[in-house]
Amino acid sequence: MTHIEKANELFGKKFHCSQAVFAAFAEELGITQEQALKIGACFGSGMRKGEVCGACTGALMALGLKYGQCNEDDMDSRLKTNEVTDRFMSEFKKENGSYMCKELLGCDLSTEEGIAIVLEKKLFTEFCPKMVESATKIAEEILNG
Repeated sequence: MTHIEKANELFGKKFHCSQAVFAAFAEELGITQEQALKIGACFGSGMRKGEVCGACTGALMALGLKYGQCNEDDMDSRLKTNEVTDRFMSEFKKENGSYMCKELLGCDLSTEEGIAIVLEKKLFTEFCPKMVESATKIAEEILNG
């Protein structure tokens, strides 16, 4: 199963976008799918406030797991992490127009009115899977690069 297929499967099972993207890479990056699902659980819907798209945060968690600094003297890892973060965010924005959830969806998920719009327009089921796929594809390109 490809990363995109795995992410889509998890998102289809009603996991948040952040969980689906992060968990698609978990095991090859040294953690279990269960751990990734738990870590990513609070980042869906732009942290439920329409901020940075959860699919992006899930991808950034995967990138951090591979490239992240874990030794205070390892400035090379810090620089690499900054580089891959900037690359991911730039590519996602170029492909999708924004990386902000409320801009992507066209409504404010921190309000009841915004949630009603998302549900009425079926954005979680018809639009968000495209963001999951985009974030997974870009992260995969960076992780394999």
